[in-house]
Amino acid sequence: MLTYGVVLLLLVQVVWRMPAAIRGRVRERSLWGAFAALACAWLMRSSLGRRLVDGLGVDDLATLLKHCLTIAGMCVLLRYIAAVYREGAAGGTPTRQARVTVAVQRYAVAAAVVACAGMAAVFLFVLHRGPVPVDSHFVDRHAGEPGLAVYMTLFYGYSGAVITLCGYQWASAARRAPRLALRTGLRVMAAGMALGALYSAVRAVYSVVVALHPIPVGAAHLQENVTDGLLYVAFLCWGLGVIAPATQAAVNRVRAYRMLAGLHPLWRDLALTAPDLVRHAPSRTLPGRRAADRLDTLRDLVSHDVSPHVRLGRYVTEIRDVIHALRRQAPHDLYQVALELAESEGHTGQDAEATAQAYWIMAARSAMRAPVREPGVPAEFPPAGEDFFSEEVPWLLRVCEAYTQADPAVAEEVLEDARTSA
Repeated sequence: MLTYGVVLLLLVQVVWRMPAAIRGRVRERSLWGAFAALACAWLMRSSLGRRLVDGLGVDDLATLLKHCLTIAGMCVLLRYIAAVYREGAAGGTPTRQARVTVAVQRYAVAAAVVACAGMAAVFLFVLHRGPVPVDSHFVDRHAGEPGLAVYMTLFYGYSGAVITLCGYQWASAARRAPRLALRTGLRVMAAGMALGALYSAVRAVYSVVVALHPIPVGAAHLQENVTDGLLYVAFLCWGLGVIAPATQAAVNRVRAYRMLAGLHPLWRDLALTAPDLVRHAPSRTLPGRRAADRLDTLRDLVSHDVSPHVRLGRYVTEIRDVIHALRRQAPHDLYQVALELAESEGHTGQDAEATAQAYWIMAARSAMRAPVREPGVPAEFPPAGEDFFSEEVPWLLRVCEAYTQADPAVAEEVLEDARTSA
């Protein structure tokens, strides 16, 4: 059951990261490929995987496929780390760790091909094979065969070297990681790689010993239980460590969608007021129908852009652009009249400013539909802030909340008072 649990964990990552792999670059595709190869390798450890390949007529083929897929997964994982370092060093001087990783990765593919070819040759022409007994282990089945030492040295030599390098790189990166989620994930991944390196070393030594001289059954079972435990814990640590930074990314996406939903009423009204200033017009399936309005809102929140963060940036930019267009035709005293009204309603401080801006936007939209002056010097309107996430977006959300609660009739009165005072 533990084997199927690891397979499920890896397959979830494969499905989850598939969109990023399709749209992404070498980095995203390499990480997806590592998960896919390792998921297939773990599947070959299960009875289901063995049954899938037994029909090909090659005894114990699942074991060879398991080992070759593991090497392929390790190779692609190293390619992922090298891609991360290349992107991080773009335009700057690469660190020694980056240079070492990139240099090793250049020869990793050739080394993987040599290792898999050598293992296949030993498997097919040197090892004595036959029907695989239930609950037996590959090393124990070939105890006393010198070819086993060659086969396992190729496998554990390659995978152990890559695992050790990955663990070292992730442990080093964890010390420099700025975010807690990323730092935690890298540490867990490094711990998993340390266990994986220990597993590879123990198994390599054991395989050589068994190939030269069979050991007692009790000692063999103890070794299998201990090393299998190391392998399971190592993969679980690695899988969970990869999830930790992704969890923070998921939290950020949810946060971006919440901000989009909060800004949508304001963005929609402004986009309909000045459709030439927005990149994508708001959806209007069946105007006036409540169910259709909800569907249109959902389509606006999830369509057109590659990510919610890009969409959020577009919303803010378009809100800013339309407000600037409104300022060119709004009465110059409109904001002062709106602020006085907000204060007379009992609002104070930033609440008064947010309410005043909401009234101003609503009144300026009416002024743009029925202008009384030619476009000219922009009317007064306070800026929302300089920093996008820490100032501008929270402030616009506050203004949007006041905007959705504002009375259009009151906004018309504000507009008339501003025109009269002008």
